[in-house]
Amino acid sequence: MVSVSSPPPSSTRPAATSTGPLARIALQALAAVVAGYLAMGVTAGLGLWAAGAGDLPGGFTAVLAAVVVMAVGGKVELAGDAGALAGTQGELTAMPLTVTLVGALVTGFCFLRPLRHHAVTQPRELLLRAASTVVLWLLALAGLSALARHDFRITIGGGEPTGDLTDLFGELLDAVNPTVGFRTDLGPTLFYGLLWILGVLVVALLVSRRAPLPPRLVRHQEAVRPAAHAMLLLVLAYVAAGLLIGLVVAATKGHATETLAVLLLGLPNVAWLALGVGIGGSWEGRVEGPFGLPMPQILDAVLRQGGGSGDTADLSTIDLNSLAAQDGRAWWLLPIAAVLVLAAAFTAAVRSPARIRPWQHALHLGIAFALTLLVVAPLTLVEARFGLSILGIGDLDSLGGEVVLRPHIWKTTGLALLWGLFFGFLGGLLATRVHRKGEVAPPPSPPRT
Repeated sequence: MVSVSSPPPSSTRPAATSTGPLARIALQALAAVVAGYLAMGVTAGLGLWAAGAGDLPGGFTAVLAAVVVMAVGGKVELAGDAGALAGTQGELTAMPLTVTLVGALVTGFCFLRPLRHHAVTQPRELLLRAASTVVLWLLALAGLSALARHDFRITIGGGEPTGDLTDLFGELLDAVNPTVGFRTDLGPTLFYGLLWILGVLVVALLVSRRAPLPPRLVRHQEAVRPAAHAMLLLVLAYVAAGLLIGLVVAATKGHATETLAVLLLGLPNVAWLALGVGIGGSWEGRVEGPFGLPMPQILDAVLRQGGGSGDTADLSTIDLNSLAAQDGRAWWLLPIAAVLVLAAAFTAAVRSPARIRPWQHALHLGIAFALTLLVVAPLTLVEARFGLSILGIGDLDSLGGEVVLRPHIWKTTGLALLWGLFFGFLGGLLATRVHRKGEVAPPPSPPRT
């Protein structure tokens, strides 16, 4: 009789078993990163094309990379060179929030999608997925930062003398080929990019209604997720309303490509400002010089009322009163905010368990609304300056300008807290008339004999 011995166990099987899930998680993280950057690149590319950036002399790819870098919080610095006769200075702090929003939605969706069939997830797996996504995201951001650099030559003068200082020195400056360009500051870009991707992943877990959580966090989701999801719906509702208005304007008022550029690059910048102003919040700012923000005319008119010394006393205030002074229709922002915040509060209450009381809804929504404005209001910050001085004389009005738009963060956040408390309580009262999760219908009464 021949005995057949079983083959020795393969030493490679445990490694294959352990590396299989790791490779799958890494590929899924890579897919989320690629999808996010691709969505931002397409959105930014279309917006730049609509804005006329396709005609830039050899700089479209660099500008596209810079816009995507800025969309995730990266820092792009302006630089110039006008030889020994003149000096240039520039500053740019802004986020193209349409690109930001598209990237956040796509990345968050792709990050959560592999978890959709799980009831719960283990902390180790969730941390591994997050770490893989963050590392790949930062590597891609570093690569884009290397592409986001270019120099453009400034053409000055060239016409008949008019006595303006620009014409006086234009021919002299052309001889030294003045340039202006942009560079990415890699350190701050990676730091803010890290905060951005971590924020996206955390918010994605908070606003998702079905994404699994580690067992220890499951008991907290009833207090957090309905209100967080309602806040997501609120900010998206403002963006959707702004998109609808923008498309109507593009179709009926002319300047379709310019309007499309604003929608593809900075729609949430205006929409979320409207949300903050509608609840009584305010911004301050100033526009000087030949260039400005791609914004509705009413905002530009208010911002150009400020003075020109650079002091905060010269900044114009953007609130319901100042906007209504330019156009009385601005008062509609108040009832629109009331309706949409109440709808968000009702949605949060309906999707909460029946045992949650109206005062608890008020507390949940107040905190959620305050945190939402604390996040989105600073994202609307814009600071852009460019100046050219000749022989130390100072900035030329025709060659320099300034755009400033800053939120009053704590005032707007405090008002959001009060609005959330009031409408959260009202939404909770309205939801008591609706059958909700965890509510058991009373048994039928026995028939009378």
